[in-house]
Amino acid sequence: MISNMSQGRKQKIHRILFGMNFVDGLFYKLIIYILLISFSYIYLYPLLYMLTNSLMGSSDIINDGVKWIPTKLYLTNYKQAWKVLDIKKSFMSTTFYVLKVSVLITFTSAITGYGFARFNFPFKKTLFILMLATFILPSQITMTSTMVIMRKLGIISTQKAMIYPAFLGQGISSAIYILIFYQFFKTIPQVLGESAEIDGASEFRIFRTIALPLAIPSIVVVFLFSFVWYWNETYLTGLMAGSNLTLPLKILTFKSSYEALFPPGTPGAALNEAVVLAANMLVILPLLIIYFVGQKQFTESIDRTGITGE
Repeated sequence: MISNMSQGRKQKIHRILFGMNFVDGLFYKLIIYILLISFSYIYLYPLLYMLTNSLMGSSDIINDGVKWIPTKLYLTNYKQAWKVLDIKKSFMSTTFYVLKVSVLITFTSAITGYGFARFNFPFKKTLFILMLATFILPSQITMTSTMVIMRKLGIISTQKAMIYPAFLGQGISSAIYILIFYQFFKTIPQVLGESAEIDGASEFRIFRTIALPLAIPSIVVVFLFSFVWYWNETYLTGLMAGSNLTLPLKILTFKSSYEALFPPGTPGAALNEAVVLAANMLVILPLLIIYFVGQKQFTESIDRTGITGE
Protein backbone atom coordinates (compact mmCIF):
# COMPACT_ATOMS: atom_id res chain seq x y z
CA MET A 1 0.00 0.00 0.00
CA ILE A 2 2.78 2.43 0.98
CA SER A 3 4.81 1.52 -2.09
CA ASN A 4 1.78 2.20 -4.30
CA MET A 5 1.31 5.62 -2.70
CA SER A 6 4.98 6.54 -3.18
CA GLN A 7 4.83 5.32 -6.77
CA GLY A 8 1.77 7.47 -7.41
CA ARG A 9 3.49 10.45 -5.80
CA LYS A 10 6.52 9.97 -8.03
CA GLN A 11 4.31 9.80 -11.13
CA LYS A 12 2.51 12.98 -10.07
CA ILE A 13 5.80 14.83 -9.54
CA HIS A 14 7.05 13.52 -12.89
CA ARG A 15 3.90 14.81 -14.63
CA ILE A 16 4.29 18.21 -13.00
CA LEU A 17 7.96 18.51 -13.94
CA PHE A 18 7.94 16.92 -17.41
CA GLY A 19 4.25 16.74 -18.34
CA MET A 20 2.71 14.12 -20.57
CA ASN A 21 4.67 15.14 -23.68
CA PHE A 22 7.57 17.05 -22.05
CA VAL A 23 6.53 20.33 -23.73
CA ASP A 24 3.66 20.79 -21.26
CA GLY A 25 5.83 20.23 -18.20
CA LEU A 26 7.20 22.76 -15.72
CA PHE A 27 10.82 21.99 -16.64
CA TYR A 28 10.27 22.80 -20.33
CA LYS A 29 8.41 26.01 -19.51
CA LEU A 30 11.20 27.05 -17.15
CA ILE A 31 13.79 26.63 -19.92
CA ILE A 32 11.64 28.65 -22.33
CA TYR A 33 11.20 31.49 -19.83
CA ILE A 34 14.93 31.57 -19.08
CA LEU A 35 15.72 31.80 -22.80
CA LEU A 36 13.09 34.50 -23.36
CA ILE A 37 14.34 36.59 -20.43
CA SER A 38 17.94 36.18 -21.63
CA PHE A 39 17.15 37.27 -25.19
CA SER A 40 14.98 40.12 -23.91
CA TYR A 41 17.86 41.36 -21.77
CA ILE A 42 20.21 41.32 -24.79
CA TYR A 43 17.82 43.48 -26.81
CA LEU A 44 16.59 45.73 -24.01
CA TYR A 45 19.96 46.44 -22.37
CA PRO A 46 21.12 49.03 -24.99
CA LEU A 47 17.74 50.76 -24.86
CA LEU A 48 17.70 50.92 -21.05
CA TYR A 49 21.31 52.09 -21.06
CA MET A 50 20.47 54.95 -23.46
CA LEU A 51 17.38 55.95 -21.48
CA THR A 52 19.03 56.08 -18.06
CA ASN A 53 22.27 57.72 -19.25
CA SER A 54 20.36 60.30 -21.29
CA LEU A 55 18.91 61.60 -18.01
CA MET A 56 22.29 61.99 -16.31
CA GLY A 57 24.50 65.00 -15.93
CA SER A 58 28.17 65.04 -16.93
CA SER A 59 29.20 64.41 -13.30
CA ASP A 60 27.10 61.23 -13.16
CA ILE A 61 28.48 59.93 -16.45
CA ILE A 62 32.10 60.11 -15.30
CA ASN A 63 31.23 58.78 -11.83
CA ASP A 64 31.87 55.02 -11.68
CA GLY A 65 29.56 54.75 -8.68
CA VAL A 66 26.52 55.82 -10.74
CA LYS A 67 25.35 53.03 -13.01
CA TRP A 68 21.60 52.97 -13.62
CA ILE A 69 19.95 55.53 -11.36
CA PRO A 70 21.06 59.16 -11.86
CA THR A 71 21.56 61.33 -8.79
CA LYS A 72 19.41 63.97 -10.47
CA LEU A 73 17.24 63.96 -13.60
CA TYR A 74 18.67 66.27 -16.25
CA LEU A 75 15.73 66.88 -18.59
CA THR A 76 17.72 69.73 -20.12
CA ASN A 77 19.56 67.06 -22.13
CA TYR A 78 16.36 66.41 -24.06
CA LYS A 79 15.64 70.12 -24.43
CA GLN A 80 19.07 70.71 -25.96
CA ALA A 81 18.77 67.65 -28.25
CA TRP A 82 15.27 68.74 -29.29
CA LYS A 83 16.59 72.18 -30.21
CA VAL A 84 19.65 70.93 -32.11
CA LEU A 85 17.68 68.36 -34.12
CA ASP A 86 14.83 70.82 -34.71
CA ILE A 87 12.52 67.92 -33.97
CA LYS A 88 9.21 69.46 -35.02
CA LYS A 89 10.38 70.30 -38.54
CA SER A 90 12.70 67.30 -38.93
CA PHE A 91 10.09 64.83 -37.70
CA MET A 92 7.47 66.05 -40.16
CA SER A 93 9.85 66.01 -43.13
CA THR A 94 11.26 62.58 -42.21
CA THR A 95 7.80 61.07 -41.68
CA PHE A 96 6.47 62.48 -44.94
CA TYR A 97 9.46 61.17 -46.90
CA VAL A 98 9.40 57.70 -45.28
CA LEU A 99 5.63 57.39 -45.77
CA LYS A 100 5.97 58.19 -49.46
CA VAL A 101 8.63 55.59 -50.18
CA SER A 102 7.00 52.98 -47.92
CA VAL A 103 3.62 53.26 -49.65
CA LEU A 104 5.26 53.15 -53.09
CA ILE A 105 7.45 50.16 -52.33
CA THR A 106 4.53 48.28 -50.75
CA PHE A 107 2.33 48.86 -53.81
CA THR A 108 4.97 47.95 -56.41
CA SER A 109 6.09 44.90 -54.41
CA ALA A 110 2.49 43.69 -54.28
CA ILE A 111 2.11 44.06 -58.06
CA THR A 112 5.43 42.33 -58.76
CA GLY A 113 4.75 39.51 -56.31
CA TYR A 114 1.28 39.01 -57.81
CA GLY A 115 2.74 38.85 -61.32
CA PHE A 116 5.29 36.21 -60.34
CA ALA A 117 2.69 34.17 -58.44
CA ARG A 118 -0.14 34.23 -61.00
CA PHE A 119 1.41 34.37 -64.47
CA ASN A 120 3.70 32.07 -66.42
CA PHE A 121 6.02 33.83 -68.86
CA PRO A 122 9.39 33.14 -70.54
CA PHE A 123 12.42 33.14 -68.22
CA LYS A 124 10.19 33.50 -65.18
CA LYS A 125 12.44 31.43 -62.89
CA THR A 126 15.56 33.20 -64.13
CA LEU A 127 14.07 36.63 -63.51
CA PHE A 128 12.86 35.53 -60.09
CA ILE A 129 16.36 34.35 -59.14
CA LEU A 130 17.89 37.60 -60.43
CA MET A 131 15.35 39.54 -58.39
CA LEU A 132 16.33 37.66 -55.22
CA ALA A 133 20.01 38.19 -56.07
CA THR A 134 19.53 41.95 -55.73
CA PHE A 135 19.03 41.38 -52.00
CA ILE A 136 22.12 39.19 -51.67
CA LEU A 137 24.44 41.68 -53.37
CA PRO A 138 25.74 44.36 -50.98
CA SER A 139 24.68 47.88 -51.90
CA GLN A 140 28.35 48.93 -51.97
CA ILE A 141 28.90 46.81 -55.10
CA THR A 142 26.23 48.57 -57.14
CA MET A 143 26.60 51.99 -55.56
CA THR A 144 28.96 53.47 -58.17
CA SER A 145 26.82 52.50 -61.16
CA THR A 146 23.65 53.60 -59.35
CA MET A 147 25.08 57.02 -58.56
CA VAL A 148 26.23 57.45 -62.18
CA ILE A 149 22.70 56.67 -63.39
CA MET A 150 21.13 59.06 -60.87
CA ARG A 151 23.56 61.82 -61.83
CA LYS A 152 22.76 61.39 -65.53
CA LEU A 153 19.06 61.59 -64.70
CA GLY A 154 19.72 64.78 -62.73
CA ILE A 155 18.10 63.53 -59.52
CA ILE A 156 21.17 62.95 -57.34
CA SER A 157 20.98 64.63 -53.89
CA THR A 158 17.18 64.81 -54.09
CA GLN A 159 14.38 62.66 -52.67
CA LYS A 160 13.68 61.41 -56.19
CA ALA A 161 16.87 59.35 -56.03
CA MET A 162 15.15 57.22 -53.36
CA ILE A 163 11.55 57.54 -54.56
CA TYR A 164 12.09 56.40 -58.16
CA PRO A 165 13.78 53.09 -57.23
CA ALA A 166 10.99 52.41 -54.72
CA PHE A 167 8.38 53.05 -57.42
CA LEU A 168 10.19 50.75 -59.86
CA GLY A 169 10.58 47.88 -57.40
CA GLN A 170 14.27 48.50 -56.66
CA GLY A 171 14.00 50.14 -53.27
CA ILE A 172 15.69 49.05 -50.05
CA SER A 173 15.07 45.30 -49.51
CA SER A 174 12.46 45.20 -52.29
CA ALA A 175 13.34 41.58 -53.08
CA ILE A 176 12.24 40.47 -49.60
CA TYR A 177 8.95 42.35 -49.90
CA ILE A 178 8.26 40.84 -53.32
CA LEU A 179 9.01 37.39 -51.92
CA ILE A 180 6.54 37.94 -49.05
CA PHE A 181 3.77 38.87 -51.47
CA TYR A 182 4.74 36.07 -53.85
CA GLN A 183 4.46 33.47 -51.10
CA PHE A 184 1.08 34.82 -50.01
CA PHE A 185 -0.45 35.12 -53.48
CA LYS A 186 0.62 31.55 -54.25
CA THR A 187 -1.71 30.38 -51.47
CA ILE A 188 -4.78 32.02 -53.06
CA PRO A 189 -6.79 29.38 -54.98
CA GLN A 190 -6.68 29.90 -58.73
CA VAL A 191 -10.41 29.21 -58.90
CA LEU A 192 -11.13 32.65 -57.39
CA GLY A 193 -9.41 34.43 -60.26
CA GLU A 194 -10.90 32.09 -62.86
CA SER A 195 -14.42 32.70 -61.51
CA ALA A 196 -13.87 36.45 -61.70
CA GLU A 197 -12.57 36.13 -65.28
CA ILE A 198 -15.72 34.24 -66.27
CA ASP A 199 -17.75 37.14 -64.86
CA GLY A 200 -15.76 39.51 -67.10
CA ALA A 201 -13.36 40.97 -64.54
CA SER A 202 -10.06 42.29 -65.86
CA GLU A 203 -6.77 41.15 -64.39
CA PHE A 204 -6.25 44.45 -62.60
CA ARG A 205 -9.73 44.26 -61.12
CA ILE A 206 -9.01 40.74 -59.85
CA PHE A 207 -5.84 42.07 -58.26
CA ARG A 208 -7.62 45.07 -56.75
CA THR A 209 -10.83 43.44 -55.51
CA ILE A 210 -9.74 39.89 -54.65
CA ALA A 211 -5.97 39.63 -54.18
CA LEU A 212 -5.26 42.87 -52.32
CA PRO A 213 -8.05 42.53 -49.69
CA LEU A 214 -6.85 39.02 -48.93
CA ALA A 215 -3.26 40.25 -48.69
CA ILE A 216 -3.88 42.76 -45.86
CA PRO A 217 -1.55 40.84 -43.47
CA SER A 218 1.28 40.95 -46.03
CA ILE A 219 0.62 44.64 -46.70
CA VAL A 220 0.89 45.44 -42.97
CA VAL A 221 4.14 43.49 -42.60
CA VAL A 222 5.77 44.95 -45.71
CA PHE A 223 4.71 48.51 -44.92
CA LEU A 224 6.03 48.36 -41.35
CA PHE A 225 9.29 46.71 -42.41
CA SER A 226 9.86 49.28 -45.16
CA PHE A 227 8.94 52.16 -42.84
CA VAL A 228 11.47 51.06 -40.22
CA TRP A 229 14.24 50.31 -42.74
CA TYR A 230 13.82 53.58 -44.62
CA TRP A 231 13.67 55.47 -41.32
CA ASN A 232 16.91 53.90 -40.07
CA GLU A 233 18.80 53.88 -43.37
CA THR A 234 21.64 56.40 -43.37
CA TYR A 235 24.25 55.11 -45.83
CA LEU A 236 22.19 55.00 -49.02
CA THR A 237 19.99 57.95 -48.08
CA GLY A 238 22.99 60.12 -47.27
CA LEU A 239 24.74 59.32 -50.56
CA MET A 240 21.72 59.50 -52.83
CA ALA A 241 19.36 62.03 -51.29
CA GLY A 242 21.47 64.32 -49.09
CA SER A 243 22.89 64.34 -45.59
CA ASN A 244 20.05 66.19 -43.82
CA LEU A 245 16.97 64.43 -45.18
CA THR A 246 16.08 62.28 -42.15
CA LEU A 247 16.46 62.42 -38.39
CA PRO A 248 18.97 59.51 -38.22
CA LEU A 249 21.16 61.38 -40.70
CA LYS A 250 21.13 64.44 -38.47
CA ILE A 251 22.55 62.30 -35.67
CA LEU A 252 25.68 61.84 -37.80
CA THR A 253 26.22 65.60 -37.86
CA PHE A 254 24.90 66.19 -34.35
CA LYS A 255 28.22 67.36 -32.91
CA SER A 256 28.80 70.06 -35.54
CA SER A 257 25.16 71.19 -35.33
CA TYR A 258 25.40 71.38 -31.54
CA GLU A 259 28.58 73.43 -31.62
CA ALA A 260 27.03 75.82 -34.13
CA LEU A 261 23.95 76.28 -31.94
CA PHE A 262 25.83 76.41 -28.63
CA PRO A 263 29.20 78.08 -29.31
CA PRO A 264 31.84 78.19 -26.58
CA GLY A 265 30.92 80.55 -23.77
CA THR A 266 27.17 80.06 -23.99
CA PRO A 267 25.16 78.11 -21.36
CA GLY A 268 25.21 74.37 -22.11
CA ALA A 269 28.06 74.69 -24.59
CA ALA A 270 29.83 71.55 -23.30
CA LEU A 271 28.54 68.59 -25.30
CA ASN A 272 28.47 65.40 -23.24
CA GLU A 273 27.44 61.82 -23.91
CA ALA A 274 24.07 62.26 -22.20
CA VAL A 275 22.91 64.86 -24.75
CA VAL A 276 23.91 62.59 -27.64
CA LEU A 277 22.02 59.67 -26.06
CA ALA A 278 18.99 61.92 -25.57
CA ALA A 279 19.11 62.76 -29.27
CA ASN A 280 19.25 59.07 -30.13
CA MET A 281 16.25 58.38 -27.90
CA LEU A 282 14.27 61.11 -29.66
CA VAL A 283 15.13 59.58 -33.05
CA ILE A 284 14.02 56.04 -32.17
CA LEU A 285 11.01 57.12 -30.08
CA PRO A 286 8.56 57.21 -33.05
CA LEU A 287 9.50 53.63 -33.98
CA LEU A 288 8.99 52.47 -30.40
CA ILE A 289 5.57 54.11 -30.31
CA ILE A 290 4.59 52.48 -33.61
CA TYR A 291 5.66 49.09 -32.29
CA PHE A 292 3.81 49.36 -28.97
CA VAL A 293 0.64 50.67 -30.64
CA GLY A 294 0.62 48.17 -33.51
CA GLN A 295 2.27 45.21 -31.78
CA LYS A 296 -0.83 43.00 -31.84
CA GLN A 297 -1.66 43.70 -35.49
CA PHE A 298 1.98 43.27 -36.48
CA THR A 299 2.44 39.87 -34.82
CA GLU A 300 -0.92 38.63 -36.13
CA SER A 301 0.04 39.71 -39.65
CA ILE A 302 3.37 37.87 -39.43
CA ASP A 303 1.45 34.80 -38.22
CA ARG A 304 -0.96 34.94 -41.17
CA THR A 305 1.72 35.56 -43.79
CA GLY A 306 3.68 32.55 -42.60
CA ILE A 307 7.02 34.39 -42.10
CA THR A 308 9.39 32.27 -40.04
CA GLY A 309 12.97 32.54 -38.91
CA GLU A 310 14.13 29.83 -41.30
